Amino acid sequence: MRAIVIDNFGDSSVFKERELPIPQVIPGHVLIDVKATSVNPVDCRIRSGEAPGMAPALPAVLHGDVAGIIVAVGEGVTSFKIGDEVYGLAGGTKGTVGGALADYMLADASLLALKPQSLSMAEAAALPLVTLAAWQALIDRANIGRGQKVLIHAAAGGVGHVAIQIAKWAGAEVYTTASTPQKIALGLELGAKAVIDYTKETVREYVEKYTDRKGFDVVFDTVGGPNLEKSFEAAKSLGQVVSIATRSTHDLSLMNFKGLTLHVVYTMYPLVSGIGRTHYGDILTKIAQIADAGQLRPVIDHRIFDFNEAAEAHHYLEAGDAFGKVVLINNYEKID
Repeated sequence: MRAIVIDNFGDSSVFKERELPIPQVIPGHVLIDVKATSVNPVDCRIRSGEAPGMAPALPAVLHGDVAGIIVAVGEGVTSFKIGDEVYGLAGGTKGTVGGALADYMLADASLLALKPQSLSMAEAAALPLVTLAAWQALIDRANIGRGQKVLIHAAAGGVGHVAIQIAKWAGAEVYTTASTPQKIALGLELGAKAVIDYTKETVREYVEKYTDRKGFDVVFDTVGGPNLEKSFEAAKSLGQVVSIATRSTHDLSLMNFKGLTLHVVYTMYPLVSGIGRTHYGDILTKIAQIADAGQLRPVIDHRIFDFNEAAEAHHYLEAGDAFGKVVLINNYEKID
């Protein structure tokens, strides 16, 4: 099979195309004929060597997000059959047996779900990591409810844009932040009640404007760094802050003063540790139902890549040129 492999960590030029044997199916796993994958920032961090705790042994096939068709089923797997169209976050890290940047991927069946019928393979491949992160943050941890005021940072981000839709599905009153007219328009299109231009309004100003100075019930920080402290400022007293980017040092005085609850979501943990994988399959099953009900869709960048363009896809994402998820389609045929 064709596989895109890295022999060492580094910039996007480390990807090499190579012929590898098709993996043999093992108990608890399925073999997927891979149709599409997507690039997430964590894939770039693993490739560069910035995330040694998540990195698979070298040489390695990267990428966790996958959409494809099951062609073999291992012993003990009863939830899938040959021919099923599936999607999931299922590889490319320490603790997994394969990656999605190949013609075939061996994956733990508990990490997968049936693909949303209303979405293409490319659209389905854009969803797993970002929806798992958003669902864990808003539903599992913050347990958002109808009528709550929820602030989601980064309307056009991979996680942010699906978080808006999940929060709206849950009945919350959704607010979000953005910095350009295009991103502001997207936030409104996805269902936010208001989109805050954080380059023009301070936290104090938008808290006063939208919450009568009380603060938001839940603030979801998808950005990290100094934005976490802005999230503390935006949350109401005894409110909740959820973050997927807490790899930094902060003064927690304001959090303490306001009696806030801080939740930290580490989306790759079930892949790396092997703990909690079945829950991921369950979440993605629910996400597929929401998508097929017309209440959730991914935003995909206009530029589509083939697997042999993995280096270009990573460079494109890292350069900040993308608007929406960056997707790679296996054997993608470009039309001039």
